[in-house]
Amino acid sequence: MEETKHEKTERAVLVGLDCPLLEHDSSDYESMEELALLLEAAGGECVGSVLQRRPAPDAATFIGEGKAEEIKKLAEESGAELVIFDNELSPSQLRNLSKTLDTTVLDRPALILDIFAGRARTSEGRLQVELAQYRYMLSKLSGLGTAMSRLGGGIGTRGPGESKLESDRRHIRRRIAHLEEEFERVRRVRGTQRERRVKSGVPTVAIVGYTNAGKSTLLGALCGGVAGRDRLFDTLDPTTRAYTAPDGFRLIFSDTVGFVRKLPHTLVEAFKATLEELEYADAILHVIDYSSPEWERQAEVTESLIEELGAAATPRIRVFNKMDLCTEPAPLREYDVAVSAAKGEGLDRLIASLRAALAKPKRPVTFALEYSQLGLVEWLRERAGAVEVEYEPGTVTVRAECDEPTVQYLKSRGAVEK
Repeated sequence: MEETKHEKTERAVLVGLDCPLLEHDSSDYESMEELALLLEAAGGECVGSVLQRRPAPDAATFIGEGKAEEIKKLAEESGAELVIFDNELSPSQLRNLSKTLDTTVLDRPALILDIFAGRARTSEGRLQVELAQYRYMLSKLSGLGTAMSRLGGGIGTRGPGESKLESDRRHIRRRIAHLEEEFERVRRVRGTQRERRVKSGVPTVAIVGYTNAGKSTLLGALCGGVAGRDRLFDTLDPTTRAYTAPDGFRLIFSDTVGFVRKLPHTLVEAFKATLEELEYADAILHVIDYSSPEWERQAEVTESLIEELGAAATPRIRVFNKMDLCTEPAPLREYDVAVSAAKGEGLDRLIASLRAALAKPKRPVTFALEYSQLGLVEWLRERAGAVEVEYEPGTVTVRAECDEPTVQYLKSRGAVEK
């Protein structure tokens, strides 16, 4: 699918609300700057920006009627076709703002979903984005009247069946159910692929980080064949590459979608099949753009999402990237490394750090297996070496020295630890 090209650059006024009641959804100057970059990634141009502070959002218009009138005037004077909010809006707020501003109104989640719709290349990526869009649209259906009737195209209209979404909730729910079935098939395929990797005994390393931190560039520098570009959400579709060191040490690297502040929950849910790689990885490389003045906040966003996805206990290495653009030394902890993926600098240190992090301690374990699970004994011999097997009526007792990932894999296959 080719990325959508607009005939002209759409102009937009950006609006954010700085409000303590909104907590993580509150806006500040940094998130407004990021919203402008997101708009640029979607093919638009920022012609005005408004950051309002108030103690609580207005229930009807989010920013209040007076401020809405000011923004309407700004949009008219600047020739803006869009008004995009940095915060998530309720259906009634979307509807009321569309009427008051007399133009198309989008919120930050809708803009991010639009970018994803234009960037997904594989059938899996398109499936996950479409599922996220339908879930978002269903949640906002009563407020999307103006936006969903923009059949001429433009930012916020890329994706599925806009002309039917206003009136046919049942159609959306049927489509979501169908996509969820397809999504479950994707998860099963990924699970099978993951089992094969586990059986091979080659450690898997997931590469994560804030969008545009240089994950794809790093993967390309390590394994070749992957080109990164300097733009937000350049990589949506998962990429897996094998790495072999001169001494035969092998790894499998898996690149994942980039994170961003206020990443729509529907998108996180839709990409769970891809992001499950984090939970099952032997180690995680958290790539940080150290040249960004916002690197600490970006790292916090990534760390919180890693925890949300159930990978908090996985060994993690912080990779401070783009060091060729920095003068200050990186605050390295144990296993952390500083690299320049674009220049290929620091990669030997990174591999050495991975070797150390993956040197897993082993412990003696005893498992009870059913006779139907005897295939696990052969797999365990390949993985752990010496294995004692005792055959008893109705059960098989297996003893070996195993690392924790091996133990967890055996349990996932039905083995019972004694």
